[in-house]
Formats: sequence, C-alpha cells, structure tokens
Amino acid sequence: MNTSPAVDALVRRDLSHLWHPCTQMHDHETVPMVPIARGDGAWLIGTDGRRYLDGISSWWTNIFGHANPRLAAALADQARTLEHVIFAGFTHEPAVALAEALVRVTPPGLERVFYADNGSAAIEVALKMSFHYWLNQGHGEKTRFIALTGSYHGETLGALSVSDVALYRKTYAPLLLTPILAPSPDAYEAEPGESAAEVARRRLGELRQLLERHAHEVCAVIVEPLVQCAGGMRMYHPDYLTGLRALCDEFKVHFIADEIAVGFGRTGTLFACEQAQVTPDFMCLSKGLTGGFLPLSAVLTTAAVYEAFYAEYSAGKAFLHSHSYTGNPLACRVALETLNIFHDEPVLARNRELAVHLAARLAPLRDHPHVADVRQTGMIAAVELVADKAARRPFTPGERRGLRVYLHGLEHGALLRPLGDIIYFMPPYVVTTQELDHLVDVAMRGIDIAVAG
Repeated sequence: MNTSPAVDALVRRDLSHLWHPCTQMHDHETVPMVPIARGDGAWLIGTDGRRYLDGISSWWTNIFGHANPRLAAALADQARTLEHVIFAGFTHEPAVALAEALVRVTPPGLERVFYADNGSAAIEVALKMSFHYWLNQGHGEKTRFIALTGSYHGETLGALSVSDVALYRKTYAPLLLTPILAPSPDAYEAEPGESAAEVARRRLGELRQLLERHAHEVCAVIVEPLVQCAGGMRMYHPDYLTGLRALCDEFKVHFIADEIAVGFGRTGTLFACEQAQVTPDFMCLSKGLTGGFLPLSAVLTTAAVYEAFYAEYSAGKAFLHSHSYTGNPLACRVALETLNIFHDEPVLARNRELAVHLAARLAPLRDHPHVADVRQTGMIAAVELVADKAARRPFTPGERRGLRVYLHGLEHGALLRPLGDIIYFMPPYVVTTQELDHLVDVAMRGIDIAVAG
C-alpha cells in the first residue's frame, strides 16, 4: 500500500505507544496499520483518502452505517442533557425507556433488564446470576456450566471459562473454570447424507446424556443461537434451540442465549431465538445494540429469576455485580434510537433481500477447488478455505492463507478480516447490492491469490 508522510507519521505514533487487541504486534513490521479518519455509511475513509467497504461491520457492531445521522443526533442531544449518573439508587429516562423497549421486542417472558458495558461483561452477569439464583434457592451444589465445542463467549475470565477456543484455553487454563462441553450441532460436521436438522437431533441426544450425568451440578447451558461466530461462523438448525429449551426445563437448568453477535437482525429475525420460538432464561445483548456507536450490553431475564433475589437486605440475597458505567445515559439513548430505526424502517425485510443477493453471488464458490463449504444465516456468510476439498484437510495454520485475503482486500478497498482461513461477510445493513458485489468480487480474487502455490 502506498502511504503519505502524514499517514506514516500517525502509524509511527501509534506503534510507539499502543497495544492493539487480538494482534501480534510484531505483524505490523509487515502488515499495514490502517489509520481511519471518518466513516460514511458502509465505508471507512482513511486519513490518506482511501476508502474501505466495511465487510465485517467493524467487529460486528455497526449495523446502520458509520456516522449514522439519527444515532449521531440522539447522542448529541443526550450529551447536552445528562452524560452519566451513578446507577445505584438513581435512574433516568433513557435507561428506563430502553428497558421497556427491550422487553417489548425480545421473546415473551423476559421482563427484567440488567445493564453492563460490553459483551463479555454481559456473559459474566448471566453466569453469576444463574449460579447465584441456584444458591439463593438452596442449590449451592450447582456450580458448573455446559457449553458447546467450538464456542466463544468473550475474553474476561468467566466468559473464557465457557468458551472452547483452543488457543485461549491453552494459554489461560490455570485461571479458568472447566466447563462441560457438549458436541456442537454445527451442520458442517454432518455425516454423509445427514441434514442440518438431523445433526441437531443427534447432538440433542448427546446433550441429554450429559444432563443425565451432570444436571445436579449444572447451573446453565450457554449457547450462541444459530451461529457460533468467533468459533468459525459455524451454523446450525433452529431445532437444536427448541430441543435445548425442552431439555433445560426437564433437567432444571438455565438456558443462556448469547445473542451478542447474532442479535438485532443479523440472522434474519430480530433475535435468533425467534426462529425456534423459544425464550431463554437469560438473553445477553451487545454489539448492534447501539449501532456501533458506544459500548453497552444488557442481560434480560425472567420474573422468576428476579424474584429469587428480591428479599430483605438482611437475607443477603442481593445480586453482587456493578460497573461504573452501568446504564450510561448516552449509550442508552443511542440504543433506544437503534430500536426506533428497526421500528420505523423495513430493516428486516431489506436484510432478507440483501441476504438473497449475497447468497447468489457466493454460490459459484461452492465449486472452487479449495472451498470446502459456503454457509449462510441471514446477513452472515462464510467461506471455508481448505488445502484438500475432498478430505476437508485445512491449510497449515502457519501459511496464513486468510491473511493473504485480508491484505488483498485492503489493496482493493474492502475490509475483510478472516477467522483463520474462514472468509466471512457481515456487512452493515445499509450496504447496497452493488457494494455487496464489490465485496464478493474482491474476496473471490483474494481467495484465488491466497490458495495459489
């Protein structure tokens, strides 16, 4: 990439002091750092004027476009009134109105809202709340959680404890709880001739066996509904969620739905759980909640859970969790405007049209000699690159084929940040079909270059 002196200077300043997330900083001796000056709809504009189509919604957060005027106006208006106030013993209109709106749009039965400030924090709240519920009910023996193989729920220690990403668990294992892992219903792992629904049923049978052995010590089962995102965009049939709800009821354990990445229209419905017509005991929300403007998360739960904590102070049953920025008025106001956009505009209908277009454009990759799978759920699509298509043998990780696609994307005006060798598409909902065409065209050429030699 050609750069200007001003860009080079900003990069030098960055690399002199900053430590970026999910990054081996040594990579930036060869991999470019990309300074961004502003955003415009689905595009990011660099300080040098170069434009990048944001194919990953800036880590899956930006659903209505960068510098969205409605969200920006709501933020500015709120900033002139109240920027923050302690949320213990105090309240304010944006937090109350947002809670009311979330209860209206989430699955029936979720009546209470607990705010935090990011997705990992929401998972921590749900885990602690589930454990503490059982403790308050006289079941202190329930201390464990069931998670799916290949799961990812965040990078704070509790969230990592219910994640199954080998790199993280290997590094931080001495600090983590040990989950009980249930086989993922990932349709990619289907036996020959087995449908996605049949995989779901088979995996439910294996989950039943785990619950028969461990339900007495289990607080909850935690899953990412329909798509295991950071675990490789693994996708599964809604029947698994239906069966999971029934098993949790039968064995008296909680169902935690991590909709942090898949919520707010990403899978084709406002929330992924809707596709199975189930209500979890806890629903964790973040990312798209504020349209990518500000950090905020929410955990929704039932009246039954809330009532297990409601007692005289002397009973010692209060839920013990807080963040300094809990219920931040700026974030709550922007989140409320995000929900207003869903109400005022045909977002979901348009997403379904965009998803159909994206599917048609990606379809030719199914015949690519180094593509093992092309999968899609709503506005999430993924292409799995492999060294051997017939055997589904992956490339050697050290070859970093996905990185080659990323670098090609930057050279040609597209932000595509693969998960290993899985190239995925999760664009903002304001993207046009022409912009999707650009994204796919760049990705296709990048894939050809990446797998050559």
